Amino acid sequence: MAYYYGLDIGGTKMELAVFNEKLEKLHTERVPTPQTSYEDWLQAVENLVKNADQKFAAKGTVGIGVPGFVNRDNGIAEITNIRVADGKPIGKDLEMRLGREVRIENDANCFALSEAWNNENQQFPMVLGLIIGTGFGGGLVFNGKVHSGQIGMAGEVGHMKLNYHALNILGWDKAPIYDCGCGNRACLDTYISGRGFELLYRDLVGESLSAKMVIERFYQQDPKTVTFVEKYIELMAVSIADLVTVLDPDMIVFGGGLSNFDYIYHALPKALPPYLMRSAKVPVIKKAVHGDSGGVRGAAALFLK
Repeated sequence: MAYYYGLDIGGTKMELAVFNEKLEKLHTERVPTPQTSYEDWLQAVENLVKNADQKFAAKGTVGIGVPGFVNRDNGIAEITNIRVADGKPIGKDLEMRLGREVRIENDANCFALSEAWNNENQQFPMVLGLIIGTGFGGGLVFNGKVHSGQIGMAGEVGHMKLNYHALNILGWDKAPIYDCGCGNRACLDTYISGRGFELLYRDLVGESLSAKMVIERFYQQDPKTVTFVEKYIELMAVSIADLVTVLDPDMIVFGGGLSNFDYIYHALPKALPPYLMRSAKVPVIKKAVHGDSGGVRGAAALFLK
């Protein structure tokens, strides 16, 4: 029997899960992400993999999802929120330690791949995964394979900029323009995300509330909040319409904290058409099924054919 290991490595925790070829989870282990040194970080990954090898008396395949990417030209990781591993040749070093091929992908790509491999979603050749959490990230899957681009950074949708229509919706004279952590300004990462949802509510409505509280007020039919949410959905539509026009996906699947706001699935399909070309088709729009385990599942699926 073949065993597929998926690791989801974040800034605070790393999780390894073992799957069979049907992507059924057989085992999981989670540890804190070492902040001390690169050596400790490598050792933590090695320990997780070796523990799984021992448990299953096998040498499973190793797929890893990280919040960033490994540059295909030079093998160097660009993962700014895991400081000890940022700028290091993590793939080469892990392959040497583990004695096997290691495939590393952006965590949003792993999320999209996990959802694309769902039985009911395998009918969709092109899947666009969008994470609306702390930031706004994307993953592209064509025919069951991740598309990560020339150097590995394809799908960085959060660093597209607000367009003409978006600025029009926000109000030209009062549109809040946010600085992005990438060094640029007006990136979608700070607007079409859970964090952006809260920032915009603060600056457009004039009150600092958590996304959860804004959503509660919306369902209570608070007039200011209803107006805000309609504007936010319109902002999502004009931004995501650009992606639909370029990629023409069969399905868009949402993950991340804000993806639990079910009104999105009712309102977004209706808001998209005015911003699309006449013959364009609104893709199937779904909420992710696998939640927090999507990252490890998608990382394991990097070895599936």
